[in-house]
Amino acid sequence: MLARFMIWATVISATTTLSALAAPFAYVSNEGSASVTVIDIATDKVTATFNVGGKPRGIALSPDRKRLYVSDQTSNAALIIDASNGALLGRTALGNSPEGIYLSTDGRLLSAAVEEDDQVMLVDTATTKVVQRLKMRGKNPEHAVFSPDGRWLYVSSEEADSVDIVDVARGEVIKSVKVGDRPRGIGFLPDGTRAYVAAENADTINVFDVATHEVIARIKAGSRSNGVTVRPDGKRVYVSSGGDGTVQVIDTSTNAIIATIPVGKRPWNMAITPEGTKLYVACGRSNAIAVIDTAANAKIAEIAVGQLPWGVAIR
Repeated sequence: MLARFMIWATVISATTTLSALAAPFAYVSNEGSASVTVIDIATDKVTATFNVGGKPRGIALSPDRKRLYVSDQTSNAALIIDASNGALLGRTALGNSPEGIYLSTDGRLLSAAVEEDDQVMLVDTATTKVVQRLKMRGKNPEHAVFSPDGRWLYVSSEEADSVDIVDVARGEVIKSVKVGDRPRGIGFLPDGTRAYVAAENADTINVFDVATHEVIARIKAGSRSNGVTVRPDGKRVYVSSGGDGTVQVIDTSTNAIIATIPVGKRPWNMAITPEGTKLYVACGRSNAIAVIDTAANAKIAEIAVGQLPWGVAIR
């Protein structure tokens, strides 16, 4: 059984929990203010703020929307949090400086990129125990993203120019592929046929054929390409560009950029609503979330959150 520790949350009222409100919510990790901001995506209003760890970065939400998983660089752990009230349910030690964390599609495994150890940890969410410690070939892994079928894990590393590809069943890196300087965000198409990987210092998006694990196209994007999010229907890929404060929209049928949307200062990681109508972008230097209408390809709202928002989770 998980040890239970309480973290008090500022909520909409003292007697109202998030489970009683409209769902789903967007959860934003704020590394500068050690908090998670909760946004009702129906109204784009902040409904709660949870005090979380010392420097929260990666964030993921369980399929049933009951648990949040947050990587905390201060405690070098994954924090398991009750998504309805901010209670800390437990923690799993990861290693030195954990960054992005991601759930497999079925929610059974959590991946955590641990940059200073050059490792990726796989955590069994049922037991909250680390079940595999995967040594990467590249240095400073930042994102470790599961393919939709859970067979592969694509891992980007800040201090390498390649992506490590992990066979999850075998628990080992089977291939490293050159992508350009400082690889960052990763997103898979829903059918798992392609993956899109941002190379920040190369200002490019690499398109992978997942069947061969080879780059089949390179798309010139904005300055300091970073976060990658895929629309649920697979027709669009969104890429944040931290250097010019924009999000690029890629048409996956042609791999052409069809729109560039100004959003705010240092856009970072992003998440999209289940029906794909709104994209939520963490703008770190704006201390805000930019909301994009994906039909109009336009920013429609800016929501003040905590300091230095890093990640967004919506399930």
